Amino acid sequence: MAVRINFNEAAAQTHTALIRNERAMNKSLLRLSTGYRILSAADDSAGMFISDMLNTVARAYDQGNKNIQTAMSALQTAESAAGQIYEKLQEIYVRAENAANDINDANARASLQQEIRNFVDAIQKIGSDTEYNGIKLLDGSFTDKYIHYGPRMSQTVRLSVDSLKARDLGAYMIVGTGGTESGANAITSLTSHTFVQKASSINVTVGGRVINAGFEINGASGTSVVDVGRLAYEINQGLYDIDFEAKAVNVSVANEYHAIANVNASATLTFQVGKVGSASTVKFSFTVNTTVTLDELVEKINREAATAGAPLAARADNGRLVLETEHGETIALQVDLASAATVNMDQLIQGASSTNGKTVSAIKVGDLYIARPEDMGNASTDISLTSIVNSTNSPITFSIGSATDDEFKDLYAIDVRSNEGAETALMITKVALQKVDT
Repeated sequence: MAVRINFNEAAAQTHTALIRNERAMNKSLLRLSTGYRILSAADDSAGMFISDMLNTVARAYDQGNKNIQTAMSALQTAESAAGQIYEKLQEIYVRAENAANDINDANARASLQQEIRNFVDAIQKIGSDTEYNGIKLLDGSFTDKYIHYGPRMSQTVRLSVDSLKARDLGAYMIVGTGGTESGANAITSLTSHTFVQKASSINVTVGGRVINAGFEINGASGTSVVDVGRLAYEINQGLYDIDFEAKAVNVSVANEYHAIANVNASATLTFQVGKVGSASTVKFSFTVNTTVTLDELVEKINREAATAGAPLAARADNGRLVLETEHGETIALQVDLASAATVNMDQLIQGASSTNGKTVSAIKVGDLYIARPEDMGNASTDISLTSIVNSTNSPITFSIGSATDDEFKDLYAIDVRSNEGAETALMITKVALQKVDT
């Protein structure tokens, strides 16, 4: 029996075309609804690979943005806490300045000291307890923290926040109290003054830089006198970029004044004052009677100093002659009489001695303060002040640090119960403020 198969070729082709068109239409509709050009590897295998990688990068960017937002939240917390510490440091600074005023009695200074200690305790607590997500932010442990912001490996930002605890805030300091040298000789000859070096300059090393810390006395060529005023000036001018700060203060409060000498005679007073930023001095002289009153002497010194442009001011305080230089410059004074007599140099210069002679002189070196947030004693910031303290009678006595090393003073070391302590506290707090602000 014969089998006969009927086949409609036209209908089959039409059906095939219909299915193909339906698939194409569905793919087009899917592309329109999803926005994707490539729906499967069959569409464009290379393009799909590129698309998948771009999608991964986009998602990584999104996560990186979340990482940045989290880091910003942590840093805003740290900034807010640091702002509180800064405000408390300002309060400490103000109270230290208050305590530096000698009008305060012991009880007032003790009260100011207690207030300062309370602020210091608060700073210690804020620095120790500030955290984000259990991570301490201001205790010194938040160092070398990486925030991954990008889609690729090593696309990071490194964050570090130094410790802002009271135990770690403060200044590396050198503080030296200036001294006085006097004797029966002329300043210009400098035959017995041990504050003087027989050299045209007194060089010291600070911050890896050699600085001239003296000036040449007029009429004594090749001989220099220590001048911490010039040293402080040079440090502030040349080393500010590595956070050095220096201050020199020279205030002479002599013994109660009665007369220049124990005779009634004419006396010539010659002052020489260091000139900041220069190897020279400003010199002026005037003649008065040895029995001149204190007020008249003060008026004469101020008039002659102003005329000569010398950075020296005089005043009377409770019957004492007070001399002060503008930037801590060294004061040199020579008294010349017609004949030998006892010259009351102790009534003219603080720390000087009454000396018998025809020519008597004295040199007073100021107090020196050097501070830095970081240790001064490493290779890049070497300190060597030995050349200004190597004389027999040293012009500087160090109360903090030494001629070759500094000493760290944290906020707990602040003690404003004396004028000297309050002045030191001002520098400690100022350096701490700079560190917190940075």
